[in-house]
Amino acid sequence: MPDLLLELRSEEIPARMQRKAAGDLKKLVTDGLVEAGLTYEAATPYWTPRRLTLDVRGVTARSRDVREERKGPRTDAPEKAIDGFLRAAGLSSINEAEVRSDPKKGDFYVAVIERKGRPAEEIIADLMPGIIRHFPWPKSMRWGKASRNPGSLRWVRPLQSIVCTFGPETEEPVVVDFEVDGIRASNITYGHRFHAPDAIIVRRFDDYAKSLEAAKVVLDAERRKRIILDDAKNLAFANGLELVEDEALLEEVAGLVEWPVVLLGTFEEDYLSIPSEVVRLTIRANQKCFVTRPQGEPEMLSNRFVITANIEASDGGEKIAYGNGKVVRARLADALYFWKTDQANLPDLGDLRDSAEKFGLDLQRPLDQRMARLDHLNVTFHAKLGTQGERVERIRQLARELAPLVGADPDLAGRAALLAKADLQTEVVGEFPELQGAMGRKYAELQGEHPSVCAAIEEHYKPLGPSDVVPNDPVSIAVALADKLDTLVGFWAIDEKPTGSKDPYALRRAALGVIRIVVENGVLLALLPTIQRHRMEKFYPEDLESEVSSAKKDGQRIDGRMINLISFFHDRLEVYLRDRGARYDLIDAVLASGSGDVAANDDLLLIVRRVEALSELLGTEDGKNLLAGTNRAVSIVAAEEKKGTRIAESVNPGLFTEQAEKALYAAVNQVEKDAGHAIQNQDFSAAMKALATLREPIDSFFEEVLVNVEDDSVRANRLALLARIRQATGQVADFAKIAD
Repeated sequence: MPDLLLELRSEEIPARMQRKAAGDLKKLVTDGLVEAGLTYEAATPYWTPRRLTLDVRGVTARSRDVREERKGPRTDAPEKAIDGFLRAAGLSSINEAEVRSDPKKGDFYVAVIERKGRPAEEIIADLMPGIIRHFPWPKSMRWGKASRNPGSLRWVRPLQSIVCTFGPETEEPVVVDFEVDGIRASNITYGHRFHAPDAIIVRRFDDYAKSLEAAKVVLDAERRKRIILDDAKNLAFANGLELVEDEALLEEVAGLVEWPVVLLGTFEEDYLSIPSEVVRLTIRANQKCFVTRPQGEPEMLSNRFVITANIEASDGGEKIAYGNGKVVRARLADALYFWKTDQANLPDLGDLRDSAEKFGLDLQRPLDQRMARLDHLNVTFHAKLGTQGERVERIRQLARELAPLVGADPDLAGRAALLAKADLQTEVVGEFPELQGAMGRKYAELQGEHPSVCAAIEEHYKPLGPSDVVPNDPVSIAVALADKLDTLVGFWAIDEKPTGSKDPYALRRAALGVIRIVVENGVLLALLPTIQRHRMEKFYPEDLESEVSSAKKDGQRIDGRMINLISFFHDRLEVYLRDRGARYDLIDAVLASGSGDVAANDDLLLIVRRVEALSELLGTEDGKNLLAGTNRAVSIVAAEEKKGTRIAESVNPGLFTEQAEKALYAAVNQVEKDAGHAIQNQDFSAAMKALATLREPIDSFFEEVLVNVEDDSVRANRLALLARIRQATGQVADFAKIAD
């Protein structure tokens, strides 16, 4: 079967766009082929800094013939209905339609539409111009004289050539002929712009890839990454060093070169006095280079760095290495200045005394000075949520409140929260925002802060994602929770919640962070009382009462927006648990237990433990049978409630006539007591074991007792007994939400 080779060669494709663009090209082309009636066996995209390539194997040579019958209106239908039918069917006259008869409906029109199959190259020629013209680049441009014309081609950078060949392996492929903005498809491409600028005639993918390789172009991005990584590690090892690997940088660098050549650059050892994170980011951000370290020294860096060039220079890369080193030294000189400046007194120290007094800061300490300046400058956190100084005070108060709950010293938690945002006023973080927290820790260590305070300053931002580590030092836990809860409560207070895929303030990440910290550290924390006290009334609308729900917890009315926030936590918790393999129905069943009131399920760790215990119970034979019996009881009661059948308000043992109902009644009473006691002690495994004892009496009841007897009082009493099963099991989970 024929193969399709497509190449779109540009002046440049930014590295950050290449992988997605290649995937988009594959999807657009293959979707278009299938929609046109063709099939294919495999499609593989490739990309370099100058080209997108698609190799499609086993394309059918021709689309199938299609015959379709489309039923129309009756022959005596109004003219407008007939005209609409003709347009929809693509007929020019009603004479082109057939008349069919139906004994019941009479005569009606039928359009018989026959479409002959088309050659694949014709379909491709029609398909490609539209794909190229409407390609979904995040940013694109027009260029040259044609850019003055309306509708001229927009591309990420000037499109230089198009290759499009089609044909079987056993024959000479044809060039699929089409044109886009004056660029006509051909079988001619070009290799490396410096090493091999001459034209290359290609036929199909295999000789295309080999020809490019000979012309100093490695087409496969993954292979370029392997070449860079292996050569960089070998070069470092040969010089007594180890490469500091960086997957994100490797991906970017592989998108900057077509013919990777690895070189070693150097800078003065004096710059190693700068923190290694700053050195690494300076070299990475400015020159896209890798750093190295002495072998066996994971905490140190060396003064050598790895460059990935795009050419084989005649001098062995000496000038390239020198030029990169010159730029790196200049940037490191700036970084060294920032580093030293951050450890010196601020020039406006005299203006910071009021802020220092307000927060109890020591202006002899550089990091305290930066916190005082953060407050003094009234740096805005959010227009509706006040300044960073106000936010720091809120976080400090909350961190002190949370400290005893997580086993932290309140004074240390308060101190860490006070300094947590101070590095936002440092020169290094101003240059490298991604170092916030990490630099705060280093500056805190330099001024002699407690180790837990230093750790919390860095770790309070964590976890930054599902794969990031969770802080486990008690002080770090207190400050991290306070920081995230303040963010969530604040944005819920001003009604700035995530919508759809939009989450500009990363509130989903903050909620997931709270969940992971609480669950993975085993923190028992009732969220509602905490956030209710922290809800920041000053940021609410004037009619605060309109925002207060009728929901209550411990006798207190609960703010409706905070109830919504707990629901948001539940949504995030479901995602978290499902990612860990928990069944969604068990999560729903636990959250719906008891009254199903959101306010009753505000301790995230307890929810997780209940889900785990329920999952363990349902993994046993007793659990499975209990679920079946409970759901049968619940279904019977629900059906009778729907029909309006009378159900007794309470169970009357005096109406029992069967031993099985007496046994079930006794078991339900005991289970309610035992399960309730276990739940109070937060022993959910014991609660589940108590529920499991219902299995046998429920089975016996349904085997020996008829519920819908003629005697109204007996029937109502037995239905009330079944309702008690729902009540007893409902303390732990709503079994009706669990799939059998």
